[in-house]
Amino acid sequence: MASYSRTQRIGEEIRKVISTMLISGIKDYRINSLISVTDVEVTSDLSYAYVYVSILGGNKESSMAGLKSACGYIRKEVGKNVKLRHTPEIIFKIDDSIEKGMYMENLIKKVNEDNSKNKKDFSDDSQGE
Repeated sequence: MASYSRTQRIGEEIRKVISTMLISGIKDYRINSLISVTDVEVTSDLSYAYVYVSILGGNKESSMAGLKSACGYIRKEVGKNVKLRHTPEIIFKIDDSIEKGMYMENLIKKVNEDNSKNKKDFSDDSQGE
């Protein structure tokens, strides 16, 4: 059985709370794009929680500014929903792995299309001889 540390469990609970808040609870005009929480890393002393968010569409800088201004409210809600003696300070970081994955997928599709086109051209040339 794999070990699942306490900080990972707490990080997962924090991720659930913040994800729910992003869907319904934060009313800031700067947060107008699709934001999803990809991961939460909690330090071993539980003083900081690094929340990695993926922002698709809209202005990333504006959305991050909105999230940073709502940190106090988010921390208070996390404290209500995750029973801890000390609620960690929330620090948001951009996670662009989804965008990088989409970029890589497009590159692979382009290479595959070019390869199939080249194979088709080569087979047409060899049949003519």
